[in-house]
Amino acid sequence: MKQILIIEDESVIRQALKRLLERHGYRVDEAESVEEAGEKYNLQSFNLILSDLRLPGQPGTEIINRADGVPVLIMTSYASVRSAVDSIKQGAVDYISKPFDHEELLHLVKRTLSQAQTERKNEVLKADIDKAYPVDGMVGSCPAMKEVFRQVAKVAPTDTTVLILGESGTGKELVARALHEQSQRCKAPIVTVNCAAIPETLIESELFGHEKGAFTGAVTSRTGMVESANNGTLFLDEIGELPLTAQARLLRVLQNGEIRRLGSERPIHVDVRLLSATHRDLKQLVQDGKFRGDLYFRLRVVELSLPPLRDRGGDLIDLANYLLDKTRKQLNRPAMVLTAEAIESIRRYDWPGNVRELENALERAVILSDGNQITADLLAIDSVDESRKGATAGGETNLSLEEYFRQFVLENQDQTTETDLARKLGISRKALWERRQRFGIPRPKGTASGKPN
Repeated sequence: MKQILIIEDESVIRQALKRLLERHGYRVDEAESVEEAGEKYNLQSFNLILSDLRLPGQPGTEIINRADGVPVLIMTSYASVRSAVDSIKQGAVDYISKPFDHEELLHLVKRTLSQAQTERKNEVLKADIDKAYPVDGMVGSCPAMKEVFRQVAKVAPTDTTVLILGESGTGKELVARALHEQSQRCKAPIVTVNCAAIPETLIESELFGHEKGAFTGAVTSRTGMVESANNGTLFLDEIGELPLTAQARLLRVLQNGEIRRLGSERPIHVDVRLLSATHRDLKQLVQDGKFRGDLYFRLRVVELSLPPLRDRGGDLIDLANYLLDKTRKQLNRPAMVLTAEAIESIRRYDWPGNVRELENALERAVILSDGNQITADLLAIDSVDESRKGATAGGETNLSLEEYFRQFVLENQDQTTETDLARKLGISRKALWERRQRFGIPRPKGTASGKPN
């Protein structure tokens, strides 16, 4: 129930207003002056304040600053343009002149409360986006990023399918979440699935669910990711890794808006907006027979391409400073700066892992730092770069990071699962998959690496 405060020194008017508002479902408190209102009540607890302009002591407009953000409607017998303009200049949301029509007052109260509620929701939503998934937090003023921002703002309010392209670590999931948060579906969930991180034998069950007894080990029924995203958004990351059988089922979702759980003949209607992302060339996969052409064309109604970090020019240092400030706040560290040598090191490095690699390097540097400066040594990216160059030049007995990764994976992948392999390398399963893709080490079929974990 909305709570309204009436500030009016004439008791007849005050009581009449209170009865009118209470009859229409509002909870009403009253005061005769601004001073009394401030002494008797916590002004922040009200959804709306109705205040007469002329009051004993301070004028009604003084409540605007005291209420600090609570909408204030000014009532006045002096219905001059000057008094109205002055009230609104001081922060009143509107004014109404006495004697006023009851229906006019109720309409104004309802409209003001509705607008205030919408503004609060928008502020909360914007704060959440800025904190966790900030579109403008993808710091960038290069032409390619400006185009991304423009397209996100334009396509987000629609239900159009969007294919987000870009190398690993460029921020594809961040864009997907921004598209969801700025859409009409923002109150419903966004369900994110990394198609590369789920074993091929389980992907259909994970996406579409299954009934009890559908296969060995299905001891209970399970809701799939698509069904969980009903009325919201489904984001399929690395969709290029989706098996052909699952692609056919996904196409049915887009065509008919329905799914069938494994082991069931009963269709389930779903209303889902589909966003997808990949770093692979889907068009080439279609030509190679590894991706359905009809699904490809349905996915790419709108295509957003994220540039790699190495192609973003001056954005690089701006982004580094942004991520440094974000990271040190998360780690509860004081303000920090990049030294000139660190900046030069960042500029020279190629950043094959893009924004994610930059963020990881800065996080490591903040953790290891004993002061308020981030030096090139703390970033440790020049040494990584040199080890790669030295290994490719030959004559070095020490392995580069890439060679060590390649050797370790090839020696161990046939005897262990992907989860255990990632754990031994000290990285996540998704990171293991991404490095396989970057270094050209496919996951072998029919081995322990493909078994469920």
